[in-house]
Amino acid sequence: MRVGVTGHIHLAPETEPLVADALRSELDRISDRPVHGVTCLAAGTDQIFARTVLATGGTYEVILPALDYRDTIEPAWRDSFDELLARASSVVHTGYRSSGTAAYVAANQELLRRVERLVAVWDGEPGCHAAATDRTVDGARRRGIPTTVLWPAAARRAPRRT
Repeated sequence: MRVGVTGHIHLAPETEPLVADALRSELDRISDRPVHGVTCLAAGTDQIFARTVLATGGTYEVILPALDYRDTIEPAWRDSFDELLARASSVVHTGYRSSGTAAYVAANQELLRRVERLVAVWDGEPGCHAAATDRTVDGARRRGIPTTVLWPAAARRAPRRT
């Protein structure tokens, strides 16, 4: 089964293990076999998802929004990004040279084209741009892609890291 992910980048540190547990439970619920994940490998949710997929015996592919995408990732998350990118079964580029909303929207659209299910780690709050989690969830639902929204009871977002 091909499962995509969308979700918040900035999660409070104590929320990350809660999200990992929720993702593991959801992956176990939707498939009795390891899944093939699809992710843009952003910090936060996407990287937690990739690690959870690996821990459950699955594989994942990465969709890179733009050629400069790595440079846009906060320095604290780059080593994790590099490690997880190296472990991907495949990497797809959207064709954009520079990161930005258009590239992120294109990556989300490509992700939705490749999946049978979507898992969203989302607090239910509306986003502030066209590539926000709520827009990806809405797009999946419009396409008829089964979508599960996860937000553990004690979860909270964190301010942007510097």
